[in-house]
Amino acid sequence: MTTNQLHRGRLIDHLQLVVRDLKASQDFYTAVLGVLEIPIVDTTQDFFWADEFVVSSVDSPAALGELTGRHHLAFQAKDRATVDAFYRAALEHGGRDNGAPGERPYHPGYYAAYVLDPDGNNIEAVYHGEARRSAPSVAIDF
Repeated sequence: MTTNQLHRGRLIDHLQLVVRDLKASQDFYTAVLGVLEIPIVDTTQDFFWADEFVVSSVDSPAALGELTGRHHLAFQAKDRATVDAFYRAALEHGGRDNGAPGERPYHPGYYAAYVLDPDGNNIEAVYHGEARRSAPSVAIDF
């Protein structure tokens, strides 16, 4: 019987952020990941996770008492409207503007928004325009 399913298949297996205020980060990420249709899988008193993304308190045994520092993370959005909704949700849940939704010069169709999370990480939602993937992800059941 399958109890969990993970999706893998690009470059990163998983990523962990260690934050100062877990509650503030959980409120922020629950809102922005919800817009991106990425559910929070599990929460405990010292971490929460959504598929390959883990956020821990500095007191978590996995954190070893150290904050991770500032990072840039980009989440994929299914369309431009989702990028816009991500940006609004982020600002409504403790995020700060770091680049309003719009076209970027990286390649034609690159539409993104940038916000700073409660710890100052640069969080992006990006829609790469019309494209066809060979597969949405690799599913791992356990």
